[in-house]
Order: sequence, then structure tokens, then C-alpha cells
Amino acid sequence: MKYQWSALGVAAGFLSASHAATVPAANVEVLRRALPNAPDGYTPEGVRCPSTRPTVRGAAKLSDNELDWLKGRREKTLQGMKDFFGHVSIDGFDASSYIDQHASNDSSLPNIGIAVSGGGYRALMNGAGAVKAFDSRTDGSTSSGHLGGLLQSATYLAGLSGGGWLVGSLYLNNDSSVQELQDETEGSVWEFSSPIFLGPKANDSSQVSASIDYYGDLVRSVDGKRDAGYDVSITDYWGRALSYQLINAPEGGVNYTWSSIALSDGFKNADMPMPILIADGRNPGELLILGNATVFEFNPFEFGTFDPTIFGFVPVEYLGSKFEEGVIPNNESCVRGFDNAGFIMGTSSSLFNQILLQIDDYDVPSLIKTALKSVLKSIGADNNDIAPYEPNPFYKYAEDTSPFADLKSLSVVDGGEDLQNIPLHPLIQPERHVDVIIAVDSSADNIYNWPNGTALVATYNRSLNSTGIANGTAFPAIPDVNTFVNLGLNSRPTFFGCDSSNMTGPSPLIVYIPNSPYVTFSNTSTFDMAYNNTLRDAIIQNGYNVATMGNGTRDENWSTCVGCAVLSRSFERTNTAVPEACKKCFDTYCWDGKLDSKTPDTYAPSILLDALKIDAEDNAASALFTPVGVSFLSAIAVAMFSLV
Repeated sequence: MKYQWSALGVAAGFLSASHAATVPAANVEVLRRALPNAPDGYTPEGVRCPSTRPTVRGAAKLSDNELDWLKGRREKTLQGMKDFFGHVSIDGFDASSYIDQHASNDSSLPNIGIAVSGGGYRALMNGAGAVKAFDSRTDGSTSSGHLGGLLQSATYLAGLSGGGWLVGSLYLNNDSSVQELQDETEGSVWEFSSPIFLGPKANDSSQVSASIDYYGDLVRSVDGKRDAGYDVSITDYWGRALSYQLINAPEGGVNYTWSSIALSDGFKNADMPMPILIADGRNPGELLILGNATVFEFNPFEFGTFDPTIFGFVPVEYLGSKFEEGVIPNNESCVRGFDNAGFIMGTSSSLFNQILLQIDDYDVPSLIKTALKSVLKSIGADNNDIAPYEPNPFYKYAEDTSPFADLKSLSVVDGGEDLQNIPLHPLIQPERHVDVIIAVDSSADNIYNWPNGTALVATYNRSLNSTGIANGTAFPAIPDVNTFVNLGLNSRPTFFGCDSSNMTGPSPLIVYIPNSPYVTFSNTSTFDMAYNNTLRDAIIQNGYNVATMGNGTRDENWSTCVGCAVLSRSFERTNTAVPEACKKCFDTYCWDGKLDSKTPDTYAPSILLDALKIDAEDNAASALFTPVGVSFLSAIAVAMFSLV
């Protein structure tokens, strides 16, 4: 591997001219918040196998670890729901007493999942606003019209790509709240004003030196993995870079693993929902990811899939071990440290293949387009534009059905490349018995980066293949994207699957919450890589308003209607008459099956409430697209080309 620091030197020259004087010093306070338990930093290392050697287990049921964890979580969610309904009222119905009445048979009570879509930093921030609204730890979230406590009532929290950055950052920083991650008095973790291309803000040294040290750290850590005999890709660099922005620890949490979440006190005590990230398998010889792609999940215990192609899981802690036919041979050691937390988050957001396919659609200066295309095409020529999971943990496993069984390397890519940009897949599995999914959609489906239901349509279409890849999972009927826009289903919350008698099998009710402009235009480009704290906080506040419909100002009954959605499937199981207040909610928010499929006008919404004042010139992202910024990014692209 060659190091071409001259390119970084060119970048440093441009940076010195425009950035160095404007970047404030970093907060030096570092909070140790997780379990940095990798044996050798970023480099996977062979260790002695446990007495019960790791194996691939079939996916016919949940793992024993998850089942044991769920027992503790159920107790916490029951209390969370009682607290939630302590401030969310349903006229004529005592929800807290209802929960007490059925507490002895907790399977009668709601099982809640929250899914946060992909969409880069836009999705992280809009999703963060929703999670902040759902979190009872947020100041004011348990006031009338708010939704605090919904997070504490949920069993699962799934994220994909930018939504996965949010989920990972929350858990890898000791189950921090969004409010804490924004709080500059504790050393703000989410310092997005210093873009990922530059690295962390400088402390005592200049930003030029800090950026060069940053790239040196990325190279050295990835080199260690390569030198140990593991295939590496640009996702390794991407994941390491993400960690510097998402994990509050030295060297971007180089020792932090995804499996270490299961060792944290908060998770062991089941104080928060189980985090799940999503990625897609890329079939051999394919560039485009189709609807029949295998959907993989990462939870704190396992990596694998419920899809019939593999229908199996391995302990995530032992990724990197040489599994064969579902076991690690006796002459092979176990490996730990492959599941680096940044690499897992990077895998779920490995956008480079997607950018290669769609970069002409982005409003990006031609100089950057040319540089990135050169880099990505070179990588793609070696089939290296993915996250390689080598050794393939499912090598020689499920040989009759798996397209990956004969491959030494498992190719994994961004979980949104099959258009299922909301991570619904792990939450619709029958074994998890999820009743309601709060689906926060920050997708960029139209030219102005607003969602139009494409992600829901993709999951619905996949579910129709009941004998194939869908493996019998059911999903509510979803209209076409034109209907979404023409009927305004993309501009306000909508419930799908209200009438379960029309379902082909057990399916959750979907509470669809699309990104909308309440107090600021939150439709920033997925390609935007920097946000100052003012804009960051404005988009998070907007996301809070999206989730709460302006704290009930757009509909004073919205929090009641969310409560009705949460209880809907439970009402059915307990043969409880639906309260009149809930019937009114379902009349208002349930999709009634009507279609309007004509081509809609371009969707370009206006601000719904009083707009926050934001000076566009203050946003650090704008500096990236000045002539100097373009030159800097181009130099970084050249530097990255030299590193692979």
C-alpha cells in the first residue's frame, strides 16, 4: 500500500487559506461511555474459542439471548406504557388501568418497534428529532400534546444508513439521549460543522495538522486489518471516519465493537429498546440491488437473516472467524474485533456503490463528480465497492438456497439500495410479534429530497412474494407513490394496516411519519456533509415537530391517536371495544384504500409553523462548495484514491 501525502499537502494548502482561521478549538473533555473491548484496536485477532464453540443457528426462532433479554425488557416497557399514558389521554378510556388489567398476560399488551430511515445526515437529524420527542428524558416531552415515553415503551429501535448512525451513536455513547449528544456543555459528540472530509476540529494544533493526523489514523488502523490478512474496502475508511463523528472516545472509538453493546449495563438491564441495523447482501455478479436481495441485520447478539436464502444467524462477536458448513473447525481459532462499531455502521451506509450509480443526479460540482467517479470506478473494478465480510460466516451453509454459499467473501452493502429505505424488515418477522411500527421516513424520493412512500412500497411489493424471498411475512397494503403525493400521505402521518382482518397474516400497524418542513426546511441533500450546530439543532427541532405534529398544534388529538395506534392490535387480542376517540382517530389517519395514480405536480411544501431564523452563510456545509472547498474535496478524493 502506498501513501501519497502530497495530495493531503495540497489539501492542506487550500484548507489553510480558507478554513483554519474559522474552525474553533475542540472541546478536550472526553467522556468514556462504552465498552472498548476489541482485543487489538481495529485489527481482528484470533482468540481462544469459548467452551461452546460458535455456530450458525437456524432462524426458525429468536436466539436464546434475545428471548432472555426480552423478558427483562417486557417489564420495562409495561412501566413505560403506563408512564406514556399518564400524559397521553384517550377520552372515555383509562389506558393505564387497561395495562394493569392485562399485565399478568403481557402478550396481550402492545409490542412496539421504531424504525428510522436512511438519508445521510438529514436522516440522522430528522430521526434524532423524532427519537428526542419519544424519549421521556427530553425536557418537556411528557407535557400535554407530546410523545415522551414512547421510546421507553418500545422493544426495538431499528436504523439504516443515516438512521443507523443515529441508533449506533445513541448506544455506543452509553445509551445517551439525543439531548445529551447535542449538549455542548458536556463536549458535544455531534460536531458536524467539521465535515467528515476534514476530521475532528483542531485542539492545540492547526486544522491542517489535525486533518493530516486524522487521515494518518484512518490509514494505519485499516492497514492493521489488511496486514492481518483481511480484505479491506473503502467501507473500512468510511466506517472509521464515521466513528470520529459518532463515538465520543479517543481515535474515534477504534476499540469499540458492536457486540459490546450487549455488555453495557443499560442494555443488560433492558433499559432501552434493542438496537438493530440493516444491510443488504449483493448477489455475485450484480451491481444493482434488486427486491430479491437478502436483507441482513446486526443486533447486539447476532448477524444474519430471516430470509430463506440463508435463514441463519452467527454471533456478531465472532465475525471474522472461519466458519464452514455452520461451524468453526476445530483447527481454527475464533476471531474477535471484526465487528468494529464504525465498520458495522459504515456497512449499513456504504453509499459508494449508490453514489457511483447516481452521482449524475446530485447537484455536485463537476470537479468532484469526476474525482469521485475515478476513485469509485477503480474500486469497483476490483469488486471492492462493498463491505467484504471475509471470511464469509455462511460459507458452505444453506448450499441449496444461498447465492453466497460458495463464496469466501460475503458482499454487504447499504441497506437502502433495494429501495427499502425504512428498516422494517426485522420488525415484521413473525417471531418478534411487533404490533405497531413507528416509521420515521427521511428519504429523498423527489427532486427536492422529500419522501413519497417509496420505501413502504418496496417493502409491500417484497411481501407479495409470499413463497420466495418474503418467507411468509405479511405487510399492510400500500398505495403507489403517485397516490401518496396526490392524497397528501407524504405530507402528514398516515396509518397503514388498521383493519387486520384484511391481512394475509399477522402484520404490524404502520404509523408512517414522513419528513416535512415545520420550522425549517429539513430536506437537505444526502450529499451535504457538514452542518453547524445552529442548523443541526434546527433540523432536530423540526424532526421533533414532525413526530408530534407541532406538539399538537396541527392536530390537538395527534398524541391521542398515536396512543390508539399503539393499543390497536392489543384491543383485538383482548376483545376490547375500540373507544370512540380511537375510532375518530382511525377515521382521520388510516388510509382508506383510495387511489389517485395520475402523475402529481412536483411536491414542494411550505413551512407549516413559524420558521426558525437561520443564516445560510453560517452553515459550514456551504464552505465545501466554494471554489476553495471544491479544490479541497478534490484533493481529498485524490488522497483517498492513493490509499486503496
